[in-house]
Amino acid sequence: MPALRATALPQHRQQSAPASALFPAREDRERWDNFLTRELSSANERIAGSAVTPTLDLGDLRSELAGFDFATPRPLDELLPWAIAQMEHGVVHMTHPRYFGLFNPAPSFPAQCADRIAAAFNPQLASSRTSPAAVEIEAHVIRSVARRAGLPPEATGHFTTGGSEANYTALICALTRSNARFAAQGARAFGGAPVFYVSRESHLAWLKIAHQAGVGRSAVRLVATDGSGRMDPNALSDALAADRAQGCVPVMIAATAGTSNAGMIDPLAACAQIARGAELWYHVDAAWGGALIASKRLRGILAGIELADSVTIDAHKWFATTMGCGMFITRHASVLSSAFQVSVSFMPSNVPGVDPYVTTLQWSRRFLGLRLFLSLAAAGWAGYGDHVERSIALIALLKEKLAARGWRIANDSSLGVLCVEPPPGFGAVRSIVGRVVASGRAWVAAATFEGRETIRICVTHGETGPGDIDELVNALCQ
Repeated sequence: MPALRATALPQHRQQSAPASALFPAREDRERWDNFLTRELSSANERIAGSAVTPTLDLGDLRSELAGFDFATPRPLDELLPWAIAQMEHGVVHMTHPRYFGLFNPAPSFPAQCADRIAAAFNPQLASSRTSPAAVEIEAHVIRSVARRAGLPPEATGHFTTGGSEANYTALICALTRSNARFAAQGARAFGGAPVFYVSRESHLAWLKIAHQAGVGRSAVRLVATDGSGRMDPNALSDALAADRAQGCVPVMIAATAGTSNAGMIDPLAACAQIARGAELWYHVDAAWGGALIASKRLRGILAGIELADSVTIDAHKWFATTMGCGMFITRHASVLSSAFQVSVSFMPSNVPGVDPYVTTLQWSRRFLGLRLFLSLAAAGWAGYGDHVERSIALIALLKEKLAARGWRIANDSSLGVLCVEPPPGFGAVRSIVGRVVASGRAWVAAATFEGRETIRICVTHGETGPGDIDELVNALCQ
């Protein structure tokens, strides 16, 4: 059998590969880049003056999609306008100034720039050896956020796909510290059923997290609230004592700083004291409310967060980055490393605290942290402080206007979230929400708070103004 020989590529192939649909020529890329910049800006302008809700016909879309059999290539000159049109007419517009919905604001412009930069270079953040600049930028942001939250200088952490991944990481750390054999044996390592405690008003992703972690959904203890949407410390202590008497093994208390339904903050310092006395991991899920650390005037509302063993903050919520940008922060670097340490020969390095793949759930990772880095660098903490304070001021204005018209204020949140009940004769909550959403004038949600049906309103958009508040009041009261 003849020996294999290296075949020299033709000279033009040595210089560059031929253009293709996947890797077009530079001049075509520039033309399409310019088209996207121009058309996306125009689409956002149109969205601000149109309906918040989708206006497309789903049947028509499905018919069009059926024509994409991917057998015959189509030009990007046709595909890019088509894709923009589907987004413009086919989603609830969180970028609309009258989107008063969930915790998903319009993204800041620096964060959008960061997404384009990260997409162009596409670094792989599993290893610091392959992406030293990107890994160090993320680590710098995490340290800065941790310091702002009052955690000690040795605090560490990483960016996540969102709050659920960050909270899952907290539970894994709690289980790992609670029992050294958990890493090898899982829940079987415990002498009794491991359990952990959250408020009944917490985000119920905790049920999925317990399932994923292998401790089962029954491990989640939904602690009673005090009637105002906050975890009741006495009920928490009682639940702990009852579980221990039955042979269960408590591992974590997770307080919430910004409940999904009503933006309530659990008594963070009291929960910390109970956790310390019981020698449990203390976690604070501040996915939404964590942004208050930016405000010098309001950060005291989060007193007790600095006592946490770990904290979740979502940058894609009140920090207004693009979607999929959570953070997990902990004071226990060694626990994080022991929870996720792994060694494989194909990775260029294996350094706990340096290489993200040995201290996180993820392996292959997008460069998420650039979104918050550029936004923080551009606005500073003061700029973000103004951002969150403005949201709270607009909610206060809305509260005043609705109360003057006889609406009942159901919650007392410090976090720019308002739950209201209509006056008698206005109809059921869900019918009012349905009418407002169907009108396209604004987007609000129905939520159950302390057993009552309410209309949930949250100011998330950095460009929402008093005029948008007036429009929402009119839509609710018509």
